Amino acid sequence: MIEELSNHLPILLIVSGLIGAFLTPLIGLIRKELCSFWASFITLIQFFISIILFYQAIQVGRISYWLGGWEPPWGIEYAIDILNSFILVVVSTICLSVAIYGRKSLLKEVPEKEVQLYTLYILLCTGMLGIIITGDVFNLYVFLEISSLAAYALVAVGDRNSLVASFNYMIMGTVSACFILLGIGYLYLMTGTLNMADLSRLLPPLYGRPAILIGLALLIVGLSIKTALFPLHTWLPDAYTHSPSAISALLSGTFTKVGIYVLIRLIYSIFGLEYFLRNVDIFVFISWVASAGIIFGAIMAIAQDDFKRMLAYSSISQIGYIALGISLANNFALAGSLLHIFGHSLMKTGLFMVAGALIYSKGIKRVSQLEGMGNVMPLTMAAFLIGALSMIGIPPTIGFASKYLILLGAVESGEWVFVVVILFSSLLTAVYFWKVFEKVFFGENKWKKGGKEIPLSMLLPTMALAILSLLGGFFAPVLIKVFELWMSGVIPGGV
Repeated sequence: MIEELSNHLPILLIVSGLIGAFLTPLIGLIRKELCSFWASFITLIQFFISIILFYQAIQVGRISYWLGGWEPPWGIEYAIDILNSFILVVVSTICLSVAIYGRKSLLKEVPEKEVQLYTLYILLCTGMLGIIITGDVFNLYVFLEISSLAAYALVAVGDRNSLVASFNYMIMGTVSACFILLGIGYLYLMTGTLNMADLSRLLPPLYGRPAILIGLALLIVGLSIKTALFPLHTWLPDAYTHSPSAISALLSGTFTKVGIYVLIRLIYSIFGLEYFLRNVDIFVFISWVASAGIIFGAIMAIAQDDFKRMLAYSSISQIGYIALGISLANNFALAGSLLHIFGHSLMKTGLFMVAGALIYSKGIKRVSQLEGMGNVMPLTMAAFLIGALSMIGIPPTIGFASKYLILLGAVESGEWVFVVVILFSSLLTAVYFWKVFEKVFFGENKWKKGGKEIPLSMLLPTMALAILSLLGGFFAPVLIKVFELWMSGVIPGGV
């Protein structure tokens, strides 16, 4: 029985979430407060399945699961390898952490909407896991729309400006979806298949066709909107600022990273690196756009007084680091990007959790209101300190390890301009976080009465992510060894 279940883990990862979302309204009829525990239970199941799939991928390599027993390319395939099983673990970890954290936070910020919120929450998490695990590009689009629709609705239930933020997000997301669907259509028109592995086999003889180039361009632009890559980032600041804090934490740690994963899969697995090196020199353009985003996001973060908005612009800057590593296209830089996906998910989710903690405890939303909060909420602010130091890139945090690898990648490519960009942006990151440090740890304590920490259900996930951000730097060599197993098959010359 157990062995039979283990053979069906890929589909159980998705089915558990779909059934969980379907049953959430029924559970809400019994007692609304149970919905938060139910969401935590479902995401816990998905977390354990992701861990097992990651272990299996390391042990046996690529795992192929045929839905309904239909052999690909005719049937839909769920394909698990080291890359996407690792991303599964990252996303499921954040989904579980935010589900636990959100029980109190969402109840305070969005009361009386538990049933709707957690139904959408489970759908969003399941949709993202589906995007990662599927080996079929049209099935990827379906899961992308499931998760996007859930995300638009979750953003809309925030503060009084959330409806406008959600509408703008939906407009940009719809444009993105149209580009992605058209790109998939062009590839299907030229190859007659939707299976990713089949596409990688059939595309090389067609590399010179204009339709292939158009399809690729549409996919890259569509995915760049989903990942909020500068200058297509315009939906992100308002969406992160005005949505409920737990939803901001979830989206910042997962949704953009899923889009980046698809971009990596498109470049390195479906088309192949040689196509870009020999036929389409798009990496130079992406490198410069990513560098502009790194600097722009950091400068805009310095200018913000709204704490969540500062973190939102910081995300635009950090997404630029990941895109820069992808476009440098060497072992150091790509490993740094993969590590930064993991690190940024931990760091930024934890920092948005701190922002939510301040709203929950004191109703504070602005940096200028944070004076003396280090004395009032020492553990929460300690979590903020660790996350911020990791964002800056201070050793031995995971942020230092990932930025150092991307820096080495720029040096190996001889791109000294990007070395300067990485170092300068780290100084800018230190500037906008120092504004917070100064208020929190050196400002006059205006909160002499009523000071207390947030509930344990909020504090423990926040502290756990901060500790992982700190310890991640020590375990970076182990993760790099895991990445090498995948990179050796996609980068010419191996690792």
